[in-house]
Amino acid sequence: MIRKFAIIMLAAVAAPLSAQKLGYIDSDIILNKMPEYKSAQKQLDDLAAEWQGKADAMQTEVDKLYKEFRAEEVLLTSDQKKQREEAIVTKENELFKYREEKFGQTGELFKKREELIKPVQDKMFEAVQKVAKNEGLGFIFDKAGGIMMLYADPKYDKTFEVMEELGIPNDQKDTNTPTPDK
Repeated sequence: MIRKFAIIMLAAVAAPLSAQKLGYIDSDIILNKMPEYKSAQKQLDDLAAEWQGKADAMQTEVDKLYKEFRAEEVLLTSDQKKQREEAIVTKENELFKYREEKFGQTGELFKKREELIKPVQDKMFEAVQKVAKNEGLGFIFDKAGGIMMLYADPKYDKTFEVMEELGIPNDQKDTNTPTPDK
């Protein structure tokens, strides 16, 4: 049902656009060639690894407390059992809270990613707009952004023009993208 609706909508939108010039880019190729993106991504990876290391240590502590509790459970009074169980639950809650603070949808990693990556994406977006205006394109799609293309004529690939606009060298040896025909 949804697929049929999407096809109908695409056909309805595509009909008036048939006179428009279209282009597409692969933002993954562009971003991965930008030194500032690589630097930002490394900072994020390092931060995530640091925080994950602490989360792993906290998990190890919880596991150790639980294992010790299980080993000594038969020897403990009911009050001691209750105290140990509460201590384990407290540590588990601390771990959950830590993971949410660092890795949650509004966590520090998300905020840091927004801070570091957004300026790089904005720079690429400005270059995309410039290329579109210079070449009289009505639309540029990003095939890396989850837009499914069943067919794309390489002559409309504007990835390398955007890279040129950004001053990124165009060495296609390490990509699988064909050279656009001009």
